[in-house]
Amino acid sequence: MKSLYTIIIVLAVSWSYGQQLPQYSQYLFNDYAYNPAVGGRYTYIDVKSNHRYQWVGITDSPRTYTLSAHGPSKNRKHGFGGYLVTDHVGPTRRTGFQASYSYHFKLTKDIKLSLALSAGFLQLKIDGHKIQMHDPGDNVIVDGIMTSVIPDAKFGFYLYHDNWFFGVSAPQIIRSKVNFRTYGYSNSSLDDHYYACGGYKFKLGDFAVEPSVLIKYADPAPMQIDAMARIIYKNNLWLGGAYRTNDAVSTMIGYTYKNNIMLGFSYDFTTTNLKNYSSGVYEVMLGIKFTRDHTFDKKKKKETTE
Repeated sequence: MKSLYTIIIVLAVSWSYGQQLPQYSQYLFNDYAYNPAVGGRYTYIDVKSNHRYQWVGITDSPRTYTLSAHGPSKNRKHGFGGYLVTDHVGPTRRTGFQASYSYHFKLTKDIKLSLALSAGFLQLKIDGHKIQMHDPGDNVIVDGIMTSVIPDAKFGFYLYHDNWFFGVSAPQIIRSKVNFRTYGYSNSSLDDHYYACGGYKFKLGDFAVEPSVLIKYADPAPMQIDAMARIIYKNNLWLGGAYRTNDAVSTMIGYTYKNNIMLGFSYDFTTTNLKNYSSGVYEVMLGIKFTRDHTFDKKKKKETTE
């Protein structure tokens, strides 16, 4: 009889909805990770690193690490970026990299539309050394470590204004087959996912209020909604809260230092039965903005004309 771990591995190979793509409580600051069309929106190069530790207190609980960078061309019509993610869940690991290109259309004086495509690869890994089989003769894992490297791609569009934004993205559009063996047929594949995100910033003197929502859908799983609101003081300090349907309630705080370094922290209070075994979920975000030295550009231009 196959062991319980065999069933767990089959689920891991199938990459169920809950584990196919990582999620972020601070999705508003990881917008490029969800939608490549965000790439090149700003005048600066935006670099973000995010560390998420899920279900603290449970052994081998999910851990997600991401690093992204994107920026515009000189005329701001083109956007370029790259995204690296590593997602650990027990004996499984998912590592992916994608590079993106976006084109920005000016619809009106204040409204722009961006269309983007990103492509790269994804490595799925199962470490058999971390699994103890009930039956010694169970050959579900032939080698100690099983890996599968497959292509991956994502499409997105992004409509934005200085005060609001709305975007839709579709990751895993290739739907690559996942096979850990060099022989045989696999019916496991990357499933279709769809994200829709929008928000608006209300300015009130030194303060601003920014509500936003992220909708996630992957058939046949039920739709999941993240609703967030944050209060910003002088574009530097912010406090916020969020609710994720059938999952958690989040609190968050962040600070921007000298308009270039951003720090963010969030903590999730689990609302499902996992709260009886876990002390929650926490997430740390670090962002750095690299801007052009316009003073140097003007000086260089002046010297050239002279």
